[in-house]
Amino acid sequence: MPITLRAALILALCLSCFGVAARQAIADDPPPLAASRPNVLFIMADDLGHAHLGCYGGTKIATPHIDRLATEGLRFTQAYAGCSVCAPCRSVLMTGYHMGHTPVRANMGAVPLFDADRTVAEELKSGGYATGCFGKWGLGEDGSEGVPYKQGFDEFFGYLHQVHAHFYYPEYLWENDRKFVLEGNADGGRGRYAHDEIVDRALDYLRSRSAGDEPFFCYVPVTIPHVELVVPEDSLAPYRGKFDEVPIDDPREGYIDADEPFATYAGMISRMDRDVGRMLAALDELGIAENTLVIFTSDNGAQGGGPWQPLLETFDGNGSLRGSKGSMYEGGIRVPMIARWKGTIEPGRTSDVPCYFADVMPTLAELAGPDAQKRVPADVDGRSLVPVLAGSTPHDDSPRFLYWELGGEPPRTQAVRWGKWKAVRPRANAPLELYDLSADESESNNCAAEFPDVMERIEAYLKTARTKPREQIAPTPPEGQRYR
Repeated sequence: MPITLRAALILALCLSCFGVAARQAIADDPPPLAASRPNVLFIMADDLGHAHLGCYGGTKIATPHIDRLATEGLRFTQAYAGCSVCAPCRSVLMTGYHMGHTPVRANMGAVPLFDADRTVAEELKSGGYATGCFGKWGLGEDGSEGVPYKQGFDEFFGYLHQVHAHFYYPEYLWENDRKFVLEGNADGGRGRYAHDEIVDRALDYLRSRSAGDEPFFCYVPVTIPHVELVVPEDSLAPYRGKFDEVPIDDPREGYIDADEPFATYAGMISRMDRDVGRMLAALDELGIAENTLVIFTSDNGAQGGGPWQPLLETFDGNGSLRGSKGSMYEGGIRVPMIARWKGTIEPGRTSDVPCYFADVMPTLAELAGPDAQKRVPADVDGRSLVPVLAGSTPHDDSPRFLYWELGGEPPRTQAVRWGKWKAVRPRANAPLELYDLSADESESNNCAAEFPDVMERIEAYLKTARTKPREQIAPTPPEGQRYR
């Protein structure tokens, strides 16, 4: 396949800087960048397992548009979220710091970023990008420093508090700092499906920015397929009667109210796929597909356990991986990730390079140019994936450590990936387990006793992997409410 000018320039960059951690890569004289800084459309699903998708082996849910995205781009097979649950994962994504250093490490719904925290949106704005966020934020309530329009986004439309985002027919969404009333949703009405409103706003943003002089960063963290289970009939109808339905009993009243929960779940994912297709079609119609990097991913693995276990088992959303959302085993943190940049990323490729959400900031800042790149904090934990996008061999291909934790001080659970090795501490003070992912992707054989040298190296890393988290305090909600 012919190499484009942009690909050649990116390749030159790759050979010089890939294998160095982001804190080392940002030099006084940054290397040459792509000839045309791309727009970025970053779409993130909520609780979507990789194996829900046809391009990752799924067979029960139609996902033709995401599958086409993979055919036209690069599909990662060893990509990881920032954490196994929502808010901390998004903190890793926004800040470039892994769970041992990122500001928000609790999943309470409204623990905010601070003004001093730097986000990828702020870095891209410093590089001349317009920025918009449409969907679920989860890193600061109204009245806090953590709201998106104080964290680098010019425009925001969606949910601020993640508990608010559990519901698809809320009475309102947030439009920057004001409530936007969804007509017909008061008193339990189902007038306007919030997911549709969010995608429509994202499409409006793409259209409004297509003729602008500035490149744009459009971040679309949709809520599908996070429960509650509900979807309009046009997406539900194709799946009615196709599954052996069983009731799903969720003790939190109102989260699951579907006569055919499995069909509803499948319909939700298909609706999200349809809307990915709408966004891709808009890029084509606007003539900007060849200068737009599209990234699709999920914020953690598929949900399972408790009332949701039948959904996990019916759709096999995590494939052969052990665990589910909330777990530090592969099923909780490994996610789909696809990158497409027409004319620059060679289509139809796969990459088994281990990567995670901390890599997003240095990657996008590098593509955005020196003004953005030089402002990335020197100690971020991620590294640029630009060379992987370009298909080059990393200059330094030695394994690096990837780190996750969850659950306070000390952490309730931890995980480390180092090359083919994966260590998991499943609960506080438990001994580390060790798995060779090259031979045991399902993490069924704990081989810690067989490889003391590997365990010694990982234990040594863990002594330096984290700092004590700052106090994780969420604003007090109004009386009688869970969110503002």
